[in-house]
Formats: sequence, structure tokens, C-alpha cells
Amino acid sequence: MTDDVDERARADNRVAADSIAGSDHGWGPTDRAHPTWDRESQVGCARMHPVIADQELPHFLRARRGAVQPADVGLPPGGRRRTPGLRREEVAMLAGVSVSWYTWLEQGRPINVSLEVLDALARVLRLDPAERDHLVELAGHSIRHTGTPAGADVPEWAERLLSSVDPAPAYLLGPTWEYLAWNAAMEHLFPPLADLPTNERNLVWVMFAMPETRDLIVDWSTEARRVLSQFRADITPWRDEPAVVDLVARLRSVSSQFDEWWERHDVAGFETRLRRFNHPTDGQLTFEYQQLIPAGRTDLRFVVQLPISDHPTTEHEEPDDDAD
Repeated sequence: MTDDVDERARADNRVAADSIAGSDHGWGPTDRAHPTWDRESQVGCARMHPVIADQELPHFLRARRGAVQPADVGLPPGGRRRTPGLRREEVAMLAGVSVSWYTWLEQGRPINVSLEVLDALARVLRLDPAERDHLVELAGHSIRHTGTPAGADVPEWAERLLSSVDPAPAYLLGPTWEYLAWNAAMEHLFPPLADLPTNERNLVWVMFAMPETRDLIVDWSTEARRVLSQFRADITPWRDEPAVVDLVARLRSVSSQFDEWWERHDVAGFETRLRRFNHPTDGQLTFEYQQLIPAGRTDLRFVVQLPISDHPTTEHEEPDDDAD
């Protein structure tokens, strides 16, 4: 028994030393005995969930850890740091877990993780609600209805809703942001949409792979980064689906900016905002973006773009009868 305890302690010390040095060995799940976990050992097994053994979770944790400065969490700056942000042992200490356990988590080893510990990590890494949900889903917990990953059906109510909001451009997105349906005003705003092949009829593809979009959207760079962050958060449950893997691979090959920003692992939730367009026939247009998530179909996104009254309108809008 003593030998087992000593070996476990030596293993913990070796992992801690590797963590301080910033090394990543990518150990397999059976290389060493599991360490004694502080916070994890106190969580009931019913609330534990296996981590998905892919690299999205490690990359996301490292990116977010690098974005938090010691002063942000009340720590002194300490000595010279080889990399920006917090050290692994600092994250572990603040989250109440062992350095060994956090190191394994950040290396993508198939270990168990609870919602309580994920919430602690979210607090330490200063994650916003969208980033916290992203972390939870990367760790294998399901927090929403996932629906069909590709080729989702178009409910009848969606067609009626699209027609009812015309002349405001509107569209329905599927789980992986494929355009499922849109109204006449949307087709007028972006005519190429109707002619796209199925594998390109995706909002992120349209944003990054089509030159027409860069000409159409004012401040394209800001809007594109926001779209990508929201997309990454939304597609977490389907990130390993062949259609999603293929889409990301094609986008990385055709867009250097997509490739660069994809590596940052930024995620964000939807926020109501204004977006401005330089339309080829209607001139300067401004819309307020609103998003509806249908009850019972949280895998769908209904997006409507409300024209701002003091800007030019599209030809689908009715004139204001009260105007002088």
C-alpha cells in the first residue's frame, strides 16, 4: 500500500513539474495510475461524464488560459513567464482540483469531469455564458436539443413565419448553419443565395468564401469574426459530423482569415445588433438583427433583419403612409 501511495505521489509531482515547464506529452489514459482528485473525488458518480477524447477541448482550454492574466484573478505576476496567461498549476489551485487532473484534462485524456468542476474552471478562466456552455459541451455534457446535424427539415410554421415578416429579410438556419429557407426580401438582399449548391448553402461559407459578401457588408472583418465565434459555439455538438468537418476543412483552404481566426477558438453568443450593407441597387441599408429559437426545436435559428426606418429601404418594403 505504501509503495502505491509513494508511486502516486511521484506521478503527481512529475505531472506538476511538466505543467510548470509548460510541456505537453500527450500521455495515453493507461500510462499512470489516476491521481487523487480534490474536487472531483467529492462529486457523485451520477453527475460525472466522460470527456470526449478530441483536441477541441484542450485547444480551447489553452487558448482561454492564455487570455487570463494573473492580476485578473488576484494573483501576483510572479517571475518571467514562458507563455502568456495563467500557468496550469494556477488554474488548478483556483479551481480546487489537482494539477495532475487539470493537466490531463488540458491534454485531452479521457477522464471524468463534472459540471461542478467545469463551472469552477469557467469562473477561473473568466468565461462568459456562451464560452461556459461551449466548455460544458466540449466536455461531453449535453445542454440542448441537438436535432438532426445536417439536412434538417423545414417546419410548415417556418414557411409561414418567413412570409409574414416580409418585407424584412429573414431566413431559417439549420443546426450547422445551413440555409434551410428564406423569404423574397432575403433573396433580394443577397441574390446569389438561391443559386448556391447545397454544400455551399451555409452562412459561414457565404461569409468567408464569397467575394460578393465582402463587398456587400460594411466592416466585413468585424462582422465575419463575430459570425465565426457564434458559429463555433453553436456547432459544438456536431463538430465531429462529416459535413461539419468537411465544411471547416474547405473554408480553411479557401480563406486565410477563416484559417487564422479558427485557431483562436473564440466563441460567442448571439447579440442583437445593427449591420450595414452597401447594396448594389438599393445603396446604403441598415438592419437590426434579431434571432428566434423555436420552442422544441432549439437546433434551429430563425433570423430576421429589421430595416431601420431612417435608412433607405428595399424595394419589398411598403412606403410609410404617414410620411409627408
